Amino acid sequence: MFGNGGPQRTEITRNDPSIPKNWYLYFSKHRKRVMKYQINPAARCAVIGAGSWATAIVKILLENEKRVGWYIREPEIRESIAANGTNARYLQDVHLDASRLAVSGDVNEVIANADIIVLAVPSAYIKTTLEPLTVSLEDKFIVSAIKGIIAGEYITIAEFLNQDYGVPFDRIGIVSGPSHAEEVAMERLTFLTMVCKDLENARILGEKFRSRYIHPVYSTDIYGVEYGAVLKNIYALAVGICNGLGYGDNFIAVLIANSAMEMDRFMERTYPAPRDFNASVYLGDLLVTCYSKFSRNRTFGTMIGKGYSVKNTMIEMTMVAEGYYSSACINQINKRFDIRMPIADAVYRILYEKAPAAATFRRLTDELV
Repeated sequence: MFGNGGPQRTEITRNDPSIPKNWYLYFSKHRKRVMKYQINPAARCAVIGAGSWATAIVKILLENEKRVGWYIREPEIRESIAANGTNARYLQDVHLDASRLAVSGDVNEVIANADIIVLAVPSAYIKTTLEPLTVSLEDKFIVSAIKGIIAGEYITIAEFLNQDYGVPFDRIGIVSGPSHAEEVAMERLTFLTMVCKDLENARILGEKFRSRYIHPVYSTDIYGVEYGAVLKNIYALAVGICNGLGYGDNFIAVLIANSAMEMDRFMERTYPAPRDFNASVYLGDLLVTCYSKFSRNRTFGTMIGKGYSVKNTMIEMTMVAEGYYSSACINQINKRFDIRMPIADAVYRILYEKAPAAATFRRLTDELV
């Protein structure tokens, strides 16, 4: 056990069935690898980012934590939090207890003083956010609340943390939906899925988030949950485009049903696992992102369907729609697998090849069931 609420490590014993009979030699050569990482329930938490989802997560954590670290890059938001406990730019109606927040514009300071680090910035900005990092991430547990992918590298946030920062997958967690920050702000009942390689760590993490309006559920499917979150944003864009073009609920229901089949095909082909696609973290997250009025990806798509250019849509929107970046990444990844994904392909052609939305969706209807 480490001090200040740090992590705990439990050694796997030689009686573990996964350890070979010549256990002494095995332990000598692989001692670090067979150490089971366990989150300390008293671990200190910090949030990186100051957008709507980051603000909502800070609100959630304050329900249970005595103090929460918070890295906020924007000086005006830091000043607003200090003055009146509100984020001047996002979720302005959420009032936070500033006396229990350790707010800083120094990412190193925030990370150094916490054990669990929740990343809640758009995927397009995660690299620049962590670029000034000089403190070690050793013995930190990193939680991604980012529903996106690293543009240009075609890897998820967990893969990025592992490859670029050497964070082992057993010290990476995922927080996923179905969830919108706006409903969390209104304290409407929300199911959040806590994903860790070790189910017990997922449960410990879940207790950090549990409240009367947050109900945690648990999973070990890091790959499936991350890619599910990436894919559903693309399909929400597709639904938005259809909405902007004037299609009704009847066709949109068909589109979402086919989107679910595409997601399932992609995950089963790229990373087969015993997952239940009907679970809320997969199908539920797809549905809420496609249907909700709070969905920025649906909003982005609606503007494209109404004739806005991609550039003008980005200018008009004040928040990042992850699906735009995800579309290019999934298109590139699928070149290796050649999975049948007509909806994702159609969205890519509209966004990146300037294909006419109306004609593209007319052709798409012949490929749906």
